[in-house]
Amino acid sequence: MKLTLETLQDTARLAEIVAAHSRPRDMILLAGEMGAGKTTFTQSFGRALGVTEPITSPTFNLLHNYGTGRMALHHADLYRLERTGELTDLGLDELQDSGGVVIVEWGDIVGDDLGDALIIKISHSEDVDKVESRTVEIDLRGAQWANRWQKLTDELVAKLNSSVRGLTQ
Repeated sequence: MKLTLETLQDTARLAEIVAAHSRPRDMILLAGEMGAGKTTFTQSFGRALGVTEPITSPTFNLLHNYGTGRMALHHADLYRLERTGELTDLGLDELQDSGGVVIVEWGDIVGDDLGDALIIKISHSEDVDKVESRTVEIDLRGAQWANRWQKLTDELVAKLNSSVRGLTQ
């Protein structure tokens, strides 16, 4: 699915819809260049889960954990990952098994190593006059999201259709 979000509020709404469909043990991979909106998405996602703590980018720490929502949120950033062994050291599999949702910024740099996931690619609009506009591509890998995919995409069409353009499935 590919869509164009016109505003930051649209990005927040996208995150809220994805959060509503998320379950414990889900993995969400965010891809996109610096400043595309990965942390903004995660902040809105966390608020939708009920996280009350400030959600910040874990670029230097690699991982932040938030436990105040309806389920734990584990927020990783692989931008500074220097070797594949560090991925194992982060223990994302264990965090996922603990029952929380794991969101991984720059998750695309490790290929398929993270297994089943919802993959969200965010990019800046090519229109320089639309600073807040983003193109978002959503896909899934593996079976984890497969049984929710149709409901998720239907809700995105229904709830974002009035505020987005370029919606394709």
